[in-house]
Amino acid sequence: MGSYFSKDENKGDRENPAHGHEAGKRKRKGSESFQETNNKKQRSDSATGSCTFQMKPADNQVKDNACGVAGLNQHEDKDYIKSENIKQLINRLNLLSKYRSKLKSQDFLQLNAPSLQRHEPCQEGNLVQTFIQGLLNMDYRARYISVKEEKSEESTQRSMVSYKGEGNTFDKIFKRSAPVDELSKRHHVHPMDIQMAVFLFADNFLRQLMVTKLSQCQYALPLLVPNPFTKEIEFPLWTFRLIKKSWKLCEKNISKNQSIYKAATPMVAFFRFSAVSTSKSELINNLINERHETFFHRNCCGSSKSRLLMDGVVEIAWYCPSGDKTDKFTDCVAFCNLHGDSQDNETQQNILMKESSINVVVIPNLEQTDKCMTVVDRLFNSTKPLICLLTENDSGVTEVQKGKYTIGLIHRNKSAVSEELRRTIVKCLSKPLSFFKVGNVVNHPGISVDENDDDCRRGKETAEQMIRILETKDPSKIKETFLPCQGKLWHDWCLKNKELHRPQGDNIEMHNSLKQTEMHQIREKQRSVGLSIFMKLFIQTLDSRNADEKMYFLKWLGILLDEITSEDLSALHHEYDEKWTKVLDLKKKHDKSQQLTEEQTQLEKLSEKLNAATFGLEHILREIGQIYESCESVKNKQAGCQLNVSSLPRFAAELMISGYPLELMDGDAAHVPLIWVKAVLDELINILGDQRVFVLSVLGIQSTGKSTMLNAMFGLQFAVSAGRCTRGAFMQLVKVSKELKIHLNFDYLLIVDTEGLRALELAGRSTLNHDNEMATFVVGLGNMTLINIFGENPAEMQDILQIVVQAFLRMKKVRLNPSCMFVHQNVGDITAGEKNMVGKRRLQEKLDEMTQLAAKEEVCNAECFSDVIGFDIKNDVRYFSQLWEGSPPMAPPNQCYSKNVQELKNAILSRASRCNGIMLAQFKDRIGDLWNALMNENFVFSFKNTLEIVTYRKLEEEFGKWTWSLRSAMLEIEDKLHNRINNKQLHNIEKRDLENEIANTNEEVKISMEHYFEKHKEKEMLIQWRPKFQEKIKHLHGELLREAKRKLDNIIHQREAHAKLDGEKTLHERKLLEKSKELAFSLKQKDLNENELKRHFDSVWSKWVSDLTGDVPPFKEISIENDIIALLNEMHEEALVRDRLNKFRNINEVLDYTTYVNPIKTFCKKPVATQPLPPEDQESIKQLMHNIIRQTENTVKSKSVAKLGYNPSYIQEIAELVKTAVRNHTCKSTKYEFKKEFTVDLTLFVCELAGTRFAELHQVFREANDPFIYLEKKKPEYYSVFQLFCRGATSAAVFGALICSELKEPILHSVYNKTAKDLSGEMRTNIPAFKGNRSNLEKHILKALAEEENFSKFTEYIHYPREHFENFIECEVKAYITEGNSKALTMIKGNIRHKEQCIITAAETATAEVLGNRGDANMWLKVFSYGLKDELEYNKEHLTGNSCQDITNFELLELAVKKELLPITEELNRILEKPSDIKMEMFREKPAEILIDFFCQCCWVQCPFCNAVCINTMEDHPGDHIVPFHRNCGMNGMIYKGTTNLSVSFCTSAVASDRHFYPSIDPDKKIPWKCYRTAGPKYANWCITPDLSELPYWKWFVCRFQAELENYYGKTFERSGEIPHAWRSFTKEDAIESLNKYL
Repeated sequence: MGSYFSKDENKGDRENPAHGHEAGKRKRKGSESFQETNNKKQRSDSATGSCTFQMKPADNQVKDNACGVAGLNQHEDKDYIKSENIKQLINRLNLLSKYRSKLKSQDFLQLNAPSLQRHEPCQEGNLVQTFIQGLLNMDYRARYISVKEEKSEESTQRSMVSYKGEGNTFDKIFKRSAPVDELSKRHHVHPMDIQMAVFLFADNFLRQLMVTKLSQCQYALPLLVPNPFTKEIEFPLWTFRLIKKSWKLCEKNISKNQSIYKAATPMVAFFRFSAVSTSKSELINNLINERHETFFHRNCCGSSKSRLLMDGVVEIAWYCPSGDKTDKFTDCVAFCNLHGDSQDNETQQNILMKESSINVVVIPNLEQTDKCMTVVDRLFNSTKPLICLLTENDSGVTEVQKGKYTIGLIHRNKSAVSEELRRTIVKCLSKPLSFFKVGNVVNHPGISVDENDDDCRRGKETAEQMIRILETKDPSKIKETFLPCQGKLWHDWCLKNKELHRPQGDNIEMHNSLKQTEMHQIREKQRSVGLSIFMKLFIQTLDSRNADEKMYFLKWLGILLDEITSEDLSALHHEYDEKWTKVLDLKKKHDKSQQLTEEQTQLEKLSEKLNAATFGLEHILREIGQIYESCESVKNKQAGCQLNVSSLPRFAAELMISGYPLELMDGDAAHVPLIWVKAVLDELINILGDQRVFVLSVLGIQSTGKSTMLNAMFGLQFAVSAGRCTRGAFMQLVKVSKELKIHLNFDYLLIVDTEGLRALELAGRSTLNHDNEMATFVVGLGNMTLINIFGENPAEMQDILQIVVQAFLRMKKVRLNPSCMFVHQNVGDITAGEKNMVGKRRLQEKLDEMTQLAAKEEVCNAECFSDVIGFDIKNDVRYFSQLWEGSPPMAPPNQCYSKNVQELKNAILSRASRCNGIMLAQFKDRIGDLWNALMNENFVFSFKNTLEIVTYRKLEEEFGKWTWSLRSAMLEIEDKLHNRINNKQLHNIEKRDLENEIANTNEEVKISMEHYFEKHKEKEMLIQWRPKFQEKIKHLHGELLREAKRKLDNIIHQREAHAKLDGEKTLHERKLLEKSKELAFSLKQKDLNENELKRHFDSVWSKWVSDLTGDVPPFKEISIENDIIALLNEMHEEALVRDRLNKFRNINEVLDYTTYVNPIKTFCKKPVATQPLPPEDQESIKQLMHNIIRQTENTVKSKSVAKLGYNPSYIQEIAELVKTAVRNHTCKSTKYEFKKEFTVDLTLFVCELAGTRFAELHQVFREANDPFIYLEKKKPEYYSVFQLFCRGATSAAVFGALICSELKEPILHSVYNKTAKDLSGEMRTNIPAFKGNRSNLEKHILKALAEEENFSKFTEYIHYPREHFENFIECEVKAYITEGNSKALTMIKGNIRHKEQCIITAAETATAEVLGNRGDANMWLKVFSYGLKDELEYNKEHLTGNSCQDITNFELLELAVKKELLPITEELNRILEKPSDIKMEMFREKPAEILIDFFCQCCWVQCPFCNAVCINTMEDHPGDHIVPFHRNCGMNGMIYKGTTNLSVSFCTSAVASDRHFYPSIDPDKKIPWKCYRTAGPKYANWCITPDLSELPYWKWFVCRFQAELENYYGKTFERSGEIPHAWRSFTKEDAIESLNKYL
C-alpha cells in the first residue's frame, strides 16, 4: 500500500520555508497593531492581485509602485496581462480541459491518492483534488495546502543567496544583495485562487456541495462572483439552498433553525476604497470569531501577492448567537465583504448598498476631488447607518452625524478597534433597519443567476407541482395519503412475515399457508391502492427527464419537502422535548401515578406524530420499493400495476451510483424489503458489472456522530441533523480511483450506516431485541465494522459492547469473519498516551467480560474477545477529539477531529487492502441470508450462507471435472492394457505401471486444483475444504488404480485359466488350415464348380472336427435350480423348502407383510390378536427386499461367468447375503421378527433371479469354449481359405484374406469400447441433464417426473433414489444413442475409420520391418500384431509356424490386407446405418455405466424426515448432509402421533417451530424439532435450516397424488394433516418452473 495508507512516509516533504517565513512575518506585523504608515503602505487586495500580471517579456524596466505595476498605462494591457496570468493559473491547476465539461461531484467523491495524502505536501496539479478533499472531510484548514517545491538548480540558488566578502555587522545584516529579477519569480498559487478556480469550473451540483462544506467549516461563502471568462457577475443562489443555520436568542430563549437563503437578517456590508494598509477581511473575522479565519485575508497562512480571482467577489458569512450573555450580537447578522477596490466593482457595490442594513467602509485620507468621495458621499447621505474606518486616523468612535460614525485605525490596538466597531454595529442594530434575504439578490439587474439554467428551472417547476399536491393536506396525514404502500399495509406485512418465520399450532403448514395467504392479500391491497397522484408524477418525471434535470428535480424536491415540513417538525420536537422532560421529572420522583402513565401515552403519540410528519426523499424511495414489491409479489402483475415497475430498480441503482444512500432496512418497520433491495442490487450489477466491494458498517449509540464521521471521512450524504437521525440502515457506494485499485483489492467501498442503538424513537418497542437484530445484521454484512462509542460513560459502553460482542460471536458460529475497529468520540485529552493506554486496558477488560456473558447466552466457549475475532487493542482502538473547536453555532470543526478522521480512514483502507472484499452478487445473497436467519428466533441455527453454498457447489462442479479427467484417462488405459493382455503382449500388471500410465493426467489435475484453490476469488473460503478435496482426489486416484489393477489381474487370470484351452484352439485351427490347404491342392486340377467344391468340403469337415475333438471330454451340464434347492435344504427344513417352492414367486407382489412376521410380546403383557403392520414397517420391509435384490444383481455382475463359467458357490454367496440382511433388519414402529417362510421365500426369489442370469452367461461361456461349438463357428472362415487356394490364390493373398476375416470381430469390439468412453464425454457436454453435477441431474429427473406424472416412478425416486437415478441415466443414454441421434453413429463410424487406419499402418510397418531385416512371414505377423497391441484384440498364433513359410512376397501380403480390409469396414459401416443398429450389449463397459459411476459415486444419505437425498458429490464428504430444499414429511409416510393422519409439514418449517417429534418406537422419547440433531446418529449430521420458501414442486405433488399417497400408506391427509387450500393453486408448470430457483 505504501504511502497511501501510512502517515509516517514522505516525512521529508515539508512546507516551503520561504512561505512559512513570509506568513510568519506578516502574522507578527498583524498581531501588534494597525501601525503601518502611509509611507509603508502595502499593496491592497486589488494591487496584490495584479502584481503577477508583469509577466510580459517586454516589460524589462518594471519597477514597483503603489499599485504594484509600473510602466503600464493602458487599461487594456492590464486586462491582457491578467487574462494571461489567469490562463497560466488554470493550466497550473490542471483545469484547462474542464471549462466546457465542468468538474462534477463524482470526480471528487471517490477514494483517490489526494484523499489519503491530504496532510502531505502535494504537487500543484493535485491542489484542486486536495482542497476539495479537505472540504469534504470538514477540515477548516482545507485552504492551507503545502506544495512540493521544485528541486531545480535555479530555484535553489534563488532561495539561498549568500553574502561573501569583508564587512561589518551592519553591512552583513542590512546590506541588500543585488535585486532578483521579479520576472523570474514564480509565486505559489493563492489559496483563494484554488477555491475560486474550482468554483468557476464546477457544475452547479459540485458548487452546491462545495459551498455547503464551506459553510460547515465556518468559511465565508461566495455571494457574487465575477467570471473572468464570460465577464458576467454570477449569483449562485442554488449553492445556498441546502445550508441551514441555527441560533438562539438569549432574551426570549427562542431557538431558530432556518434555511439561510430565506432567513431575514440584518446585513452589514464592508467596502474598501483605494489602497489601504488594513485588511477589512481580518476586521470582519475579529467581529465574528477572532479564533477562526472566516474570511481569508492577507495575513493568513499561505497568502501571497499572486491573487488573481478574488477581486470583485462578494463573500458572505453569518454570525449566529448561542443564547449566552457572551454573544457578540443578540441576533443572527449577515456580513458581506466586497473584495478589492469598491469603485472598480460598481455592480457588486450597488447591490450591496441597496441590500445592506449597515454599511462599513475602509478608506484612507481622501481629497475632496477623489473619485471615491462620490460613493462615500452617497453612503453618508443615505438613511442607512454608515461606519467609516479611517486607516490614517487614530481617534476613537465619533458620531459625526446621526447614524454616521468614524473610527480611526492607525496606531491602535486591534482588539480595541474590534470592540468599538462591534459596539457601534450593535447600537445601529438596535434601531429599525431593513432586513436582508439571500433570495432577494436575484431581483437585481446585471447579474447571472445559476437557477436560470433550463434543467434547474424545469426541475424546480416539477418539484413545485408535486409540492402543491401536498400543501392541501395536514402534514401528519401526507404520508398516509400519498405514500399508502409503506404505512400500515407494509407494517402489517412485516408483522405477518415475522409470524410466518415463527410458526405455531399443530398444523405448521396450515399456519404457514394462512400467513402466506394473508401476506399475499396485503400485497394485493398494496397493489390495488395504486399510485397516488404524487407518486405517479414522481415516477413519470424520473422516466422522462435527462440526467441533469432529474438530479435538479430530486434536489429541489428534497429542498421543498424540507421547507414544508421543517416548521411543523420543529414545533413537534419542541413539544416532544417538553413532554419528555416532564416524564423524566416524574420518574426521578418515583411517581407511579396515573399522571406518569398519561404523560407517557402522550409522549408516544407525539413520537408517532413526529414520525408521520417526517417526509423526505427516503420515504418516496421507500414507497417506490413497496410499489415494486407488491407488483412483483402478485400474479397477473401488469393487470393491477399502473406502470411498468421493471424500470424502478434501475432508477434506484442510478441514484446509488450518483452518491445517494439507499435504504437497506426500513427503520420504521424494522424490516428489510428483500425483493426491492435485491432488484436494485441486480440493476447495479447490470450497470457496473459484478464489482468487488469492501463493506464497511458502523454501529453505535444514537446521536453519537456515526453519520457525521462517515460524511467527513468519505464525503457522503447520510442525514446528520439532530431531528433527522438515521432510521434503519442505509448503504452508499464510494468509488475507488484507478490509481488506488492497484493497491486495493476492490472497486468500490460500500458503507452501511445504521440507526443508533438504544434509539429513543423505539421507546415502547422491544429495544434490546431490535438492537441485537440490527447489530447482527450489519456486523454480518460488513467486512469491517466500526463500533462508535461517544465519550467514556461506562454504562453506555457496557450496553453497546454487550450487543456488539454477541453479534461477533454469532458471526464466528456461522463461519463469517468480519474485523472491527472501535472509535471513541468526544474524548477530552486524546494526546495523553498514558491515559489512552488506561482506556484501552479498560476496554479490553470490558470486552472480555462481555464475551464471557455472550458466550453463555449463545452456548459456546469463549473466554476473551480475541477468541471471537482477530482484534489488536493497540491498533484497533481510535480516540477522536470533539467535533467542534469551541461552542456551536459559530465553532468550526475541530482540526484534530479532521486529522483523526483521516488517520482512521487510512487505517481502514490499510486493513481493507489485505482483504478481498465481496462481489456485489455475493453481497446481495448475504443480505438475504442474514435477514432470513434473523427472522427466526435462533440466528445461528437458521443462518444459511448462500455464498458458501454457491462456492461449494462450484467447487463440486470443478471436482466433477477433475474426477472425470481421471476416470476417462483410466478408461482409456484399461482399454489399451486389456488389448495388450488378450494379445499376449502383457503378462503382469504392477501398480506402478498404472501409476506411470496415468501420471500425466494426475499431474494436470493436481495443477488445476492448485490453481483453483490459490487463484480463486473466494480462496479464503475455499481453504476450509481444500485438504478434504485433495484427499478425495488422492483417494479416487488410488481407487481407480486398485480397481483397474483388479480388472486387469482378473483378465490375466482368465487368460491364464484358458491357456490350455487356447493352446488347443490354436492347434486345432492350424490343423484345419493345413487340411483346408491340402484339400484345395488335391482338388485344384479337377476344375470343379462351386457346388462340387462345397460338397467335397462339407463331406470332410465333420470328420476333421470329429478327429480333432474326439479325445476332448464333453461339457458338463449344469442345473442351477437343483443347486438352489440343495443349498436351501441344508440351511432350512426340507419340508419347509418343498412347501415354499410353489409360493415364493409372489413375494415381490405382496402388499401386506403381516403374515410374514411374528409380533414380539413384551413382558407381563397378555397376547393380543395380530394387528396389521403399520405403513412405516410395511415400507421398511419393502425397502429391505429392494436392497437385497439390488445386492444380488451386483453380485451377479461381479462374477465372470461368461469368461470362467458357472460355480455353485455363487448361489451359496447370495443365500448368505439374504440371511445376513434379514437378521440385521431393524423395526420402525412395531417390534416384530420375521418368520422362516419370509427368509426361504426371499432366498428362493433372488436365487431364481440370479440363476436365470447365471444360466445365460454360462451359455455364452460354453459357446466360446466348447471345442465342437467353437470349431463349427469357424467353418465359413476355413471354407473361404479352401476356396481361395482352389482358385489358385497365392499364400500371401489367402493369408491377407484370413487375417482380415479374423479382424472383423476385434474391430467391432474395439470400436464399441472406444465409442463408449467418447460417447460418455459427448453426452456430458450435450445432454443438459449430464452437464453439471448431481444436483443438476436431479433437477432434470424431477422435471421428467412431473411431466410424466407416473406415481410409481415417483415412489421409486422417493424411496430408492439411486436406482431411479441409474434408470434415468440408462434411459437418457439409450435415447441419445438409439433414437435418431446421428452423433453416436458418426462417432462409431469415425472410430471404424481410425481402426482401419491403424491396421493399414501396422501392415505397412510390418512390411518395412521384414524387408529391412530380411525376415519371414512369422516376423511379419509378429510386427503386425505388435502394432495393433493397444488397438485391437488380435490372436495370430494359429497362423504362425509352417502354415506361412511359403509366403515370401510381403508387399503382396500388405496389398492383400488392404484389399480385404476395405469390404470388411464397408460391411461394418453397412450394419451400422441407423441408430437402432447400435447394440448396447456390444459395449464392454456401457456408456450408461460409465456415467452412473461418475454421477452415482456420491452421497446417498437420505433425510431422516422427508427422504430427500444429500446433494454432496462425495460419499465421505466433509461437514453435514445438505439438501437445497426438503419435502413434505408425509411423502415418507410420517404421521402425527396417535393418528392416521399423514404429516403435511416440511422439515424445514418444522425446525422453526416449538413442536416435537418421536424418532423411535419408544413412545416416551420425544425431541423438539429445533433440537433434532440430538435424536440420534442419523439426525446428528444433517443440516436442516428453517426455510419458508413456497416450494411449489412438492406441494403440487402432494395435491396431485393425494389419493395415491393415501392408498400407498393406508393413511389420510385429514385433521392435523389437512392439506392447505393454497397448495392446490400450484400447477405443474409452477412446479417445474420452481426447480430452476431451488436447484
